[in-house]
Amino acid sequence: MNFGDIFKNFRKQQPSANEAPSHWVKCPKCNSLMYYKEVENLFQVCPKCKYHMRIGQAKRIELLADKDTFVEYDSDLIPVDPLGFVDKKSYKKRVVESEKKTSKKSSVVAGECMIGGIPTQLVVFDFSFMGGSLGSVEGEKIVRAVHRAIEKKHAVIIVSASGGARMQESTFSLLQMSKTSAALKRLSKQGLPYISILTDPTMGGVSASFAMLGDVIIAEPGALIGFAGQRVIKQTIGAELPEGFQRSEFLLKHGFIDMIVKRRKMKQTIADLLYCLGNNIGVNKTVKDPKRRREDNIESSNEQDGA
Repeated sequence: MNFGDIFKNFRKQQPSANEAPSHWVKCPKCNSLMYYKEVENLFQVCPKCKYHMRIGQAKRIELLADKDTFVEYDSDLIPVDPLGFVDKKSYKKRVVESEKKTSKKSSVVAGECMIGGIPTQLVVFDFSFMGGSLGSVEGEKIVRAVHRAIEKKHAVIIVSASGGARMQESTFSLLQMSKTSAALKRLSKQGLPYISILTDPTMGGVSASFAMLGDVIIAEPGALIGFAGQRVIKQTIGAELPEGFQRSEFLLKHGFIDMIVKRRKMKQTIADLLYCLGNNIGVNKTVKDPKRRREDNIESSNEQDGA
């Protein structure tokens, strides 16, 4: 066998662009080369520099929800093309391509689950579907999740990972900002908690609406959070910007968010917050003791200790 045949066989063994790497992964921050399974077991956190890589919806739900408790709702909702929008590609074609890439019909998965034994409405964005953009379907799923929470006396948790409003839907997309904000106001009037989790990135119309309306706003370490991009802001105001001014650490320092939580501690933190805010969501505080929950979760936390 010549060198050319060896190289062809090697190429055939490599995963495609749409598959998870089966061998090695390079950290975007410290450039360390690591065995992929090692990183996957830490929920995509670099064991060397603790950089939090982006993760998909399925992994995020696995991270937050109690095992086998998540039930998805409104999966049949699909985007339409009210404007017949075309740029380099038609909007319809972009939606079809994203559906093939992610096996989802929108950038949001909404459903019901248990977190630390507490029933919760969970909404999770997927950045791989058109940049996690907010369109009519995404806004509708969020509002329906809020309405289910009001009906069932549940808390709402939204995990944002988005570039902002979906330009292909124009005003229809922008209206989702006010639509979701109004729904969360109704949730607040019922005394039901809403926890917003900001991941990398949370930008544009998402950060300018529901992502910043949480009773508690949590961010992952190093997450990019803001409205406009740094280059646009710099050109607009004509001034140098502080280093890392749109990262979660800068925002925490200046009071824009409430806390930064490492990925391996996210579920326990959420469960504790729901316990503390649970007077109106039927939490039995004589049974759902935070100390007991920590003891129950100690084994899984130890398994993820390097994250």
